[in-house]
Amino acid sequence: MGKGVLEVHLVDAKGLSGNDFLGKLDPYVVVQYRSQEHKSSVARDQGRNPRWNEVLRFQINSSAANVQHKLILRILDHDNFSSDDFLGEATIDVTDIISLGAENGKYEMQPAKHSVILADKTYHGEIKVGITFNAQASTSIYALFQAD
Repeated sequence: MGKGVLEVHLVDAKGLSGNDFLGKLDPYVVVQYRSQEHKSSVARDQGRNPRWNEVLRFQINSSAANVQHKLILRILDHDNFSSDDFLGEATIDVTDIISLGAENGKYEMQPAKHSVILADKTYHGEIKVGITFNAQASTSIYALFQAD
């Protein structure tokens, strides 16, 4: 399927549901791709409409053709004195992005809005995310000899 780097551009979120007893929400995002997991910075005191504008990178090394590739974005509220609160999640299928990037060397999905939902599928806001896949060039033995 593809080898390369999947870049996830966390832009912002709007209308997140949740309440923090001591003030505004301090949201952050945990992005998971298979066994890899990356965490954004905490958007301190940004409440229901946080802005991150961060890029998280995932190494992709998949040769399986009929496998679904998806990102899971879990949004949590950072709490200092108790466990962090789950605000919702969004799932993004990146199978086509990886396939097109592998074919063309690079493929970019401009930032788009994705629904943030709870386990019971109720809507809890939206998150804006852009995704780019940069294929890793495969080096042939022939190319190595040509480099001399």
